[in-house]
Amino acid sequence: MAQVLEFKLPDLGEGLTEAEIVRWLVNVGDVVAIDQPVVEVETAKAMVEVPCPYGGVVTARFGEEGTELPVGAPLLTVAVGASADGGTPAAPAPGAEPTPAGPSASPASSADSAVSSEYSGNVLVGYGTAGPAARRRRIRPQSPAVANPTPNATAGPAPTATAPAVKAGTPAPVAAAPAPVAAAPAPVAAAVATAAPGGPLPVISPLVRKLARDRGLDLREVRGSGPEGLILRADVERALTARETPVAAPVGAAVAMPVGTAAPAVSAAPAGERIPLRGLRGAVADKLSRSRTEIPDATCWVDADATELMAARAAMNAAGGPKISLLALLARICAHALARFPELNSTVDTAAREIVRLPQVHLGFAAQTPRGLVVPVVRDAGTRTAESFTEEFARLTESARQGTLTPADLTGGTFTLNNYGVFGVDGSTPIVNHPEAAMLGVGRIIPKPWVHQGELAVRQVVQLSLTFDHRVCDGGTAGGFLRYVADCVEQPAVLLRTV
Repeated sequence: MAQVLEFKLPDLGEGLTEAEIVRWLVNVGDVVAIDQPVVEVETAKAMVEVPCPYGGVVTARFGEEGTELPVGAPLLTVAVGASADGGTPAAPAPGAEPTPAGPSASPASSADSAVSSEYSGNVLVGYGTAGPAARRRRIRPQSPAVANPTPNATAGPAPTATAPAVKAGTPAPVAAAPAPVAAAPAPVAAAVATAAPGGPLPVISPLVRKLARDRGLDLREVRGSGPEGLILRADVERALTARETPVAAPVGAAVAMPVGTAAPAVSAAPAGERIPLRGLRGAVADKLSRSRTEIPDATCWVDADATELMAARAAMNAAGGPKISLLALLARICAHALARFPELNSTVDTAAREIVRLPQVHLGFAAQTPRGLVVPVVRDAGTRTAESFTEEFARLTESARQGTLTPADLTGGTFTLNNYGVFGVDGSTPIVNHPEAAMLGVGRIIPKPWVHQGELAVRQVVQLSLTFDHRVCDGGTAGGFLRYVADCVEQPAVLLRTV
C-alpha cells in the first residue's frame, strides 16, 4: 500500500528563509523519480530547481506560481510505492484526502522498506540521507489548516484537505478534519489562534521577527495564514496596517471637533503600477538600505590616463592566445592594490566592535542581468593571472545571464569592482556592498585633452572612484589605494614590481 509523504521547501543555504515559486515542473498525478526536479524557485540570490527526495506519484501541490513560501512550508505530497498504471491510485479522488499510511495499512517493517527504497541517498538540506528518520513530535495548530493545492486540469480538482506530514519510516499522523471555509474571493488557509503566553511562536523567517520588533508589534497577537498557522510577512504587514488604520465611527454618530477646524483630508493611496520588493529586487533593496544605514561611507575619485593600459592590452591580445578583457586587467590591479592596502580588504564586526582584516581577496564584480543587478564573486583573486580572470569573468557572466548562478557564486566577496563605464557614464558614487569595506568604480574610457610630457595631447582618460567604509581607514589610506590603482592604469609596468 502506498504511503503519502510530504515534501517541504528545504533550507537552500546561505541564510535564505523564503523562496518564490517560479514554475512547477510536475503536475498532480505525475510519476516522479528520486531526486527529480519538481519545482523551480527564485530566492534572493538565484534561480534554483528543487529536487524531490522521494519517488512516487504526486498527489498534491501547494502554492500557485508566483507564491512566496517560507523554508519548511509544504511543497507537494508524494504517494511512495504508488504506480500510475494500477494497484495504488495515482492521485486522490476529487475532494478526498491523501490516504495516510498508518499501523493498519501494513506492518512497520514493510513500510520502512517501501520508504527506504523510494528515498534519495543524496544530501538535501533538512532531509537526512539514508534510512528511516526518527519520529519527531509535531506542534499542532489550535485549529486545523486547510491546504490549497494547485488545481490540475488533467487530474481533476486537487484535494482540499490538509496533506499529512510523514517523515521517512514513520507512520503518518491522522489528517485533521477540514475546517469550514468562509466565502472569500480566493481559497485561504484557516487562521490559527494567537499563541498562548509562554508558548512557541509559529515564526520561521528572521525577517518577519525583525519587522515586528522594529514596529513594536507583539507576534502573539498575529494570526498566521501559513501552513499550520505559520506567521508570514504578509500577516505582519496586515496586522500593522490594521493597527495604524483608525476605526471608523458608527453610522450616524456625531464626531466632536474643535470649532473653526476643518476636517482632515483623507489621503488616497497613490495610483500607479505596484511592483513587489521581493526576490532578487527585494534582496538588492535590503542590502543597499542596510549599507546606507550601517556604513559611514566616503568617496574619493581621480582621473587617470589609460592610454598605456589600452596599448598593453592590445599588445597582449596581438601576441596570440586567449583574449584578455579590460575588466581582467583592472581586477588584477585591484588585487595587487589590496595586497598593499589590506585595510580595504576587511569587514567590521559591529557586535564585537572589531575590524576583521581578511586573509584572502575574493573579488566581486557588478553584472547587470535581465533579472537585475547581481555581484558574482571570483575566488582567490590574489593568485589569478589576467587569463584566469578573463575565463572566470566570462563563466560567471554567462551564468548570471542564464540565471543559473548558485548562492555560493554570489556570496563571500571581500571587495567589489564596478565597471559602470559600459553604460556610457563617466563617474558615480558607488554604494558599498555590505558587509565589505570598499568598492572601486570605473567610468568609461574616452579620448580627452590631457597634458602628456609637458604638451597638450589627446589621451584615453578614465575616472576612478573609491567608496570606502570610514571605520576601517582614513582618507590617507583610501587615497593611497586609489593613487596606486591610477598609477598602474597609467603605467602598467608598475605591476612588474609585484610579480
